[in-house]
Amino acid sequence: MPAILSANLNAIALLRNRRDLPWPSVVNLGRIALKAGAGGVTVHPRPDQRHIRFSDLGDLRALLDDEFPKAEFNIEGYPSDDFLALCEAHAPDQVTLVPDDPAQATSDHGWQVEAQIQNLQVPVKRLKDQGFRVALFVDSDCSTTDLETAKSIGVDRVELFTGPYGATHDSPSTALAAVAMLGDCAARAEAAGLKVNAGHDLTVKNLPALVKAVPNLAEVSI
Repeated sequence: MPAILSANLNAIALLRNRRDLPWPSVVNLGRIALKAGAGGVTVHPRPDQRHIRFSDLGDLRALLDDEFPKAEFNIEGYPSDDFLALCEAHAPDQVTLVPDDPAQATSDHGWQVEAQIQNLQVPVKRLKDQGFRVALFVDSDCSTTDLETAKSIGVDRVELFTGPYGATHDSPSTALAAVAMLGDCAARAEAAGLKVNAGHDLTVKNLPALVKAVPNLAEVSI
C-alpha cells in the first residue's frame, strides 16, 4: 500500500496569523489538499498558538467528519497535559509526539526514547487508552534499543525526521548518505515492529529517493 500524504497546515496558519483576518483559510486549504488526493491533514498546536490555533482543531475535525470521513487527522506536539487534553477533545486518528521545547521555532530533533522514557510512558498509555495511534518523532541515527523501547511502551509508529535530508538539496552525494541513513533506521524500526512515517522539508524533488529507500513508508507529512 503506498504511503499517504498528510498535508501539513501549520505554514498556512502562520500566514493567516500575520493579521487579524480569516484568510488564508486553514480549513479551505485543507479542503483543497484533500480534494486533490491527500490522505489527511497534520497540525501542530503549540502552546503560544503562533500558527495553528486551538480553535482550528474543531473546525478541521468537522471538515473531516462532514466531507472527508476516510481522511486522517494527525495532531503533533509535546506531550504536556494541555496537549493531551486537546487530543482527547478532538479525537485524531494519530498523535505524533515531538520532544520540542515550546520556544522552538520548529521541530529539529527526535526523542532519545530510553533516556526520556519517563516523559513518554504515561502519555503514550493515555493516548492508546483513547484508541489513538501513537507515533514518535525520531532522528535517522536513532538506536535499535530506542526503537525497541518505543515498541515496548505501546508506540505504533516512528516519524523519521527528514530535515537533515532536506538540507542536502545542493549536494547530491550528501543527499545519498542522508537517505541511506533514513533507510537503515526505517529497516530497524520495521524489525522492531514499528511502522514508519516521515516528515520535514520533503519536496516533490527529494521524495522519490526517500520512497525508494523506505519502500514500506506509511505516511509522509509535507
